[in-house]
Amino acid sequence: MDPARVDVNVHPTKIEVRFRDSREVHQAVRYALEDALATPRAGLAAGAASGPASADPAAPRASSEFLKKSWAFAQQGWAQPAISLMANRGSYASDLEALWGPKAASARGPGGLATSPRPAEEAENPDTHDWPLGRAIAQLQGIYVLAENAQGLVIVDMHAAHERIVYERLKSQLDTSRIASQPLLIPATFAATPQEVATAEASAQALGTLGLEITPFSPRTLAVRTVPTSLALGDAVELARSVLAELAQHDASTVIQRAQNELLSTMACHGAVRANRQLTQGEMNGLLRQMEATERSDQCNHGRPTWRQVSIKELDALFMRGR
Repeated sequence: MDPARVDVNVHPTKIEVRFRDSREVHQAVRYALEDALATPRAGLAAGAASGPASADPAAPRASSEFLKKSWAFAQQGWAQPAISLMANRGSYASDLEALWGPKAASARGPGGLATSPRPAEEAENPDTHDWPLGRAIAQLQGIYVLAENAQGLVIVDMHAAHERIVYERLKSQLDTSRIASQPLLIPATFAATPQEVATAEASAQALGTLGLEITPFSPRTLAVRTVPTSLALGDAVELARSVLAELAQHDASTVIQRAQNELLSTMACHGAVRANRQLTQGEMNGLLRQMEATERSDQCNHGRPTWRQVSIKELDALFMRGR
């Protein structure tokens, strides 16, 4: 900083200084903290575990700009170039075709979960075993995904993790202009209360920004005609009811600015995978890869952790190995 912009003589013993533009200093600290907290811990842990090479000061650092680029890969279901960079194993100049073949970008599992390479493909690509959150090995009670990585066992709350991924995707789309949407082949109709009908009519513009089109079908019935692309496989009626309930509590003209987080969190909850849904191994691996490339994926929208690491040392201690 230019010394002329700092007054060092405001205190006789120099224990305080005064900045000409204190807001600039505040913003610099704030954005640095936001970038640090947004970076997924899984990637940083993998970088630390990669040995002395990770301490190279010239090694690439995770940043918001990097994570945005990483998400472009994760949306297609193939986040390996991003993961390689985050783990300091190289640049992400490698493209999808070089990693997985010409058909890689077209893979997509049901429920909006991207799929991951099959075991045979993993054998051909040794780097897959170095993924920060590891390789999925099982699903427990329809709630948790169990994965194996270099440190030991990773336990993932699949609903909480997917909810954060969907939320960040919706937020990113809304920041650009509006949430991407798609029309329903057959509109979903439901019996609505007078308040829901009034809210749908008064909030048409706000609903459109959120990727929803909800119009009167009859005096007491509403029809959901368009839903966000990310939530296309969810329950359109439950989604519409929840969003209308949120909108009814706020002024429609300013709701997107004032209640954005609450609205998107409600929508993401309806789009996330539910408990007791059986996932294929490809879907579980796809969820892990998207977590590694998504900002703030270590916590769900309500602040709960989405995954935990149990090291081999901790597992050994449970069974008193080595004693």
